[in-house]
Amino acid sequence: MARTQEACLVCGQPLEYFETEREMVCAFCKKTFPSRASCREGHYICDTCHAQQGVAAILDYCQGSTSQNPITMAQEMMDNPLIYMHGPEHHILVGAALLAACRNAGMELDLDAALNEMKARGGAYPGGSCGFWGACGAAVSAGMALSIATGATPLTGQSWAWANGVTAACLQEISALGGPRCCKRNSFTALRTAAGFLREHLGVELELPEQTVCRWLAENKECIGGACPYNPANQR
Repeated sequence: MARTQEACLVCGQPLEYFETEREMVCAFCKKTFPSRASCREGHYICDTCHAQQGVAAILDYCQGSTSQNPITMAQEMMDNPLIYMHGPEHHILVGAALLAACRNAGMELDLDAALNEMKARGGAYPGGSCGFWGACGAAVSAGMALSIATGATPLTGQSWAWANGVTAACLQEISALGGPRCCKRNSFTALRTAAGFLREHLGVELELPEQTVCRWLAENKECIGGACPYNPANQR
């Protein structure tokens, strides 16, 4: 069976989700984790193993990019076959694109240190949190990026507010589009919303394309089709 980007990395079978967590052994690293998902054959891949190669590709790309357009950056990273249709690597990708674009737009930022911190924080955010926790990782990734860029901590003032504010704004826009989840749609929405937030609150001007067109419709079995603003049919 072909191993599609939303199927099991071991056998290619579709993934299934459980209502409650189960103790599962990762087929790659053999470590045990609580999980709400496996394939129909019972294979489970932990978030770290699922995203490992893709995360390395994300960091390499962002370290070398000179773009100020986080949407274009995200699309180019998503074209890499190591970035799956859905997966926790998007929890790093969104924030990494924002950090690199902000640095390239003139924000004073140690990009290497910021990207490594983004990897640590985004990598700790579980896959499936959009449905199980009610907070999509793309939105939280934007909040992480702003927290890193502004040095926010639980004890800071304005930077704390910015980090939470951008997450809230992204979640509002993502939720307005409805489900089921789509890591591409949610990532684009978070990046566009975060760019507007950065312009309004921090005066950071990022570039955005006039239109954002999804190229991954055929890979998403749960695609909402014409209801998605990034569907090519909705573009002028």
